[in-house]
Amino acid sequence: MDYVTLSNGVKMPLEGFGVFQIPEAETCKQAVRNALDTGYRLIDTAAAYFNEQAVGEAIKESGIPRKELFITTKLWIQDAGYENAKKAFEISLDKLGLDYLDLYLIHQPMNDYYGSWRAMEELYTAGKIRAIGVCNFYPDRLTDLCVNAKILPMVNQVELHPFFAQSDALKNMEELKVQPEAWGPLAEGRHDIFTHSVLKAIGDQYGKTPAQVALRWNTQRGVVIIPKSTHRERMEENFNIWDFQLTEVDMQSIAELDLGHSEIIDHSSPETAKWLNSWKIHD
Repeated sequence: MDYVTLSNGVKMPLEGFGVFQIPEAETCKQAVRNALDTGYRLIDTAAAYFNEQAVGEAIKESGIPRKELFITTKLWIQDAGYENAKKAFEISLDKLGLDYLDLYLIHQPMNDYYGSWRAMEELYTAGKIRAIGVCNFYPDRLTDLCVNAKILPMVNQVELHPFFAQSDALKNMEELKVQPEAWGPLAEGRHDIFTHSVLKAIGDQYGKTPAQVALRWNTQRGVVIIPKSTHRERMEENFNIWDFQLTEVDMQSIAELDLGHSEIIDHSSPETAKWLNSWKIHD
């Protein structure tokens, strides 16, 4: 496993395990246990995934020392704002059964995320969080936050995969010293990514699958990845990407698959903003 060093000096694994769309408690707990047994040490959840408690139980049952783990969760739109964010943080921490978080992220650039950020800055300064960051902040929103924040975000988790490479966004993050992290690094299975001819031809050179090639491509760009699966053999496949290196020619061939837009979600759409704001995770 390789690591990246965040702007504040904290080391973060380049690959982790995501639990989006695994809300069923026992399924989620077993998936996290399997991921930890496979060797994953970064686990990424969120209040809006409804599985923080299952993740926490899996962590406890694993017996792995806390300092070896890198645990991330996220603040939902409904809980934005200074006071709300502080309460939501404590609820997430309690559900996870932890004393501190390694990374806490603002899930969407919506509602009073500046108030949320001030609360997170305080929690970070108090030692309750080792690193703070954001999700789905495109270059304009990320730059605006960085210009106005006392403590700059250390991570920005956005959609990044061969069909939505976001090269300009990565350049922007590099300039701002913000670590990119990819959600949906396997494009949520779209575009025949598991059998794609370009990815397969490259993978055949190294005895690797198209999925492994897609994941390795992102890590070689310096992007943290959090692939998700409930199947142990797929978890192991996704984790087995550290024994080969893509060439510049390979990297360019994959970069040419970029469509230049997302086919999963359009964060610039008013309808998306309405839909996300209507998503309530509690009364």
